[in-house]
Amino acid sequence: MQRIDLNLGARRCPILIGPGLLGSQALLAEHTGAAQLMIVSNETVAPLWLPRLREGLAGRPFAQCLLLDGEEHKTLASAARIIDALVDARMNRDCMVLALGGGVVGDIAGFAAATYQRGVACLQLPTTLLAQVDSAVGGKTGVNHPGGKNLIGAFHQPVAVITDTDTLGTLPDRELRAGLAEVIKAALIADRAFFAWLELQIEALLARNPEALAEAIRRACKIKAGIVERDEREQGARAILNLGHSFGHAIETGLGHGRWLHGEAVAAGIVLAAELSGRCGRLAAGDVDRVRTLLVRAGLPVDPPQLGRERMLSLLGMDKKVAGGRLRLVLLDAIGAASCTPDFPRDALVTLLEDRAGTGAA
Repeated sequence: MQRIDLNLGARRCPILIGPGLLGSQALLAEHTGAAQLMIVSNETVAPLWLPRLREGLAGRPFAQCLLLDGEEHKTLASAARIIDALVDARMNRDCMVLALGGGVVGDIAGFAAATYQRGVACLQLPTTLLAQVDSAVGGKTGVNHPGGKNLIGAFHQPVAVITDTDTLGTLPDRELRAGLAEVIKAALIADRAFFAWLELQIEALLARNPEALAEAIRRACKIKAGIVERDEREQGARAILNLGHSFGHAIETGLGHGRWLHGEAVAAGIVLAAELSGRCGRLAAGDVDRVRTLLVRAGLPVDPPQLGRERMLSLLGMDKKVAGGRLRLVLLDAIGAASCTPDFPRDALVTLLEDRAGTGAA
């Protein structure tokens, strides 16, 4: 088992990575000290991994709430289902919510935990690669709104993140590829050597080589933990973790949540961000090509859907990084270096979207 500690002053969130962790009675006993437990999962994950978690809890009683599967169910209504289940089980402020699933489950369960009785403990048990390297780490929780992705949410750090890499064995290929988008993003914003390693190891990752996957998860989590430690609530440095996400969230909202996986939309968004960086003279043309090529090799979409320039601009206007009426985007200064800035020519963005997303209405 590998361990990364995310240190936030007096608070610490351990990130534990390895096989067989869901069934480890000692590990779960260490990190689930609450008297009352509520397991939140979904109809797809629970049949696969809830029995293993039950073994790890060593006969301890728990209540459970199973959600419908899919991004389209990442809503206030789903969060309300969890809160109803907590109330029905008469759980108090010393209870704990265990989020067993991918990013959607983790985000909704974390949001419910953040708001129930003004905040109860949450343990993240991510079962998808995307959740393991990104959404389960760092304390962002929330749900979608028809007007935009993750517009409703809260910062709520989990007591721990327990990543059982065995769960990747049941992950569909499409979900695995979507998770690789976030791994590639981590390398692009902070670690050029990691990006070069990914170029060498992408086939091994797609083939689910356990050593390669564990190393990719560790390195991506270490990058994210280091950034979150400097800026927990995204007042500055943490914004670079959103490389590709402004465009990606616009794609998800424009298409309708659930049409593309989050990682797929982020992949296309990363390419748009890289291309804009190139057009602004920030990123060398050869590096733009490297970014696009690696995402293609990972089996991810690199071309955005034809939503139309005006629709994309409208959706970007609802991005959470808009400040003072100015859109800020995460752009690449090099492979391994990124910045969140409003300083880019608007006509370059408009032309890029016209070239890549089309001129017509969606």
